[in-house]
Order: sequence, then structure tokens, then C-alpha cells
Amino acid sequence: MNSELTGKTALITGSSRGIGKAIAQALAAEGCDLVISSRKQDALDPAAEEIRSAHGVRVLPFAAHVAEPDQAQSCVDAAVAEFGGIDVLVNNAGTNPYFGPMVDLDMTRAEKTVRVNQTAVVLWTQLAWKASMAERGGTVVNIASVGGMATEPGIGFYNATKAAVLHLTRQFASELAPSVRVNAIAPGIVRTHLARALWEDHEPRLNESLPLGRIGEPEDIANAAVFLAGQQSAWMTGQTIVIDGGALARGKVG
Repeated sequence: MNSELTGKTALITGSSRGIGKAIAQALAAEGCDLVISSRKQDALDPAAEEIRSAHGVRVLPFAAHVAEPDQAQSCVDAAVAEFGGIDVLVNNAGTNPYFGPMVDLDMTRAEKTVRVNQTAVVLWTQLAWKASMAERGGTVVNIASVGGMATEPGIGFYNATKAAVLHLTRQFASELAPSVRVNAIAPGIVRTHLARALWEDHEPRLNESLPLGRIGEPEDIANAAVFLAGQQSAWMTGQTIVIDGGALARGKVG
């Protein structure tokens, strides 16, 4: 256990399943109290109970659409009211409603992708800063993607929003220093519901293509998030950790 995280409060968006839930579980194992958030309360409640039972920490499940300012504000307000502040913010929520060439992308789905993947990072970081971190400091961990560093057929616009997250990470790191550190994680293909179209029907081929021989698991990302949340990374800000099984080393996303 990383005892310096014990008693801290972490807010994780998109945390009822997948990478977000794994990060919540990993931070809880270090003694963090949690606010977990996603769109559906009926998905959050069992996740919260599972984490409480496993780790004995306090968990507030709060349903909020990540891209709706009023709902985001309510979630942050509830976190401060319940725990006194926010020490760790993990901007994890993401969406990819379109798979195909960008020349055929309709603007409705483009706007949704930007709002959830990109604008929401700005929104939640602003809210956490104003409600808590400006006074007491903290850390922000943004979940980006290796897709933000390379081209890939079918997911070009999603990747563009993740490239924006990489820049937002550097920009916020510059603006919020020294009291708040802001870093990012760029996962490769991870076994999640969101990414299932990329791995579900051809996992053996993907495994063979990766230097480390397998696709990622949510826990691979969660371990890095714990590192970035705590003081073991105290002299890091504005940086991105790539966790992709070696995909970029071979010049590809997956």
C-alpha cells in the first residue's frame, strides 16, 4: 500500500466499468476514498459496493453525464461536501460513436466525441481546481490514447480528440504548477467494452503483433494511474506514459 494516498479523495469519471473502474479499485487498495461517476446510477451502485467490500474505503457513486456542465458541477459539489475536497482527479470517460473514414463522419457524432473526450477534460479540471485544488493542491491524471500519437484506419477522429488531451495535459501542467501536477496515460488496445471492436474478433492476431504478446488489461493502466496520483511521481508534470505492449515501438497503434 502507498500509505501517502491513504485518506485522500479521488474522483474518477467513467468509472462504472473498464479502465475507470480498475483505477478506482487500485486507488481504493491504496486507501483512497472515492467518488465514482458515470451516466447510469444502476451501474455505479454495484461497482461502489464491490469496492467498499473489498477495500473498506468510503465510496460515493454519483451519476453525471461527463459533458454536461451542470451535472459535472453537481458531482464536484457532492464530492467536496462528502469528503472536504478532491485530491486526485482522473479524467477517464470517453466515447467513440463512429468507426470509418473521417470524410464520412457526420457532425452530430463529431461534436459528441469532442464534448466527451476533449471538452470534458477541460470542464472537470476547471471544476476540481476551483472547488478544491487551487487551495489544497492535487494531481490530475488524463486517460488519452496511443491513437493520439499515430494514425489508424477507422478511428481517426477519436484519435484526434485524444491528441488534444495530450496537449491539454501539457497546457494544464504549465498553468496549474506548482500546486497541481497534471499527467496523462496513453493506453494501447485494452480489453474494455469501449474498445471491443478493435480486439473482440481478432485477439490472437493482435497478440502476435505486439512485442509483449498480449493486449492490455484495465489493471495495466490502473497501476500507472496510482503512480501518477501519488508522490512517487512528485517531479513529473505535463508528461504522458505510454502503455501499449510495445505497439508504438513497431510503428503502429495495434
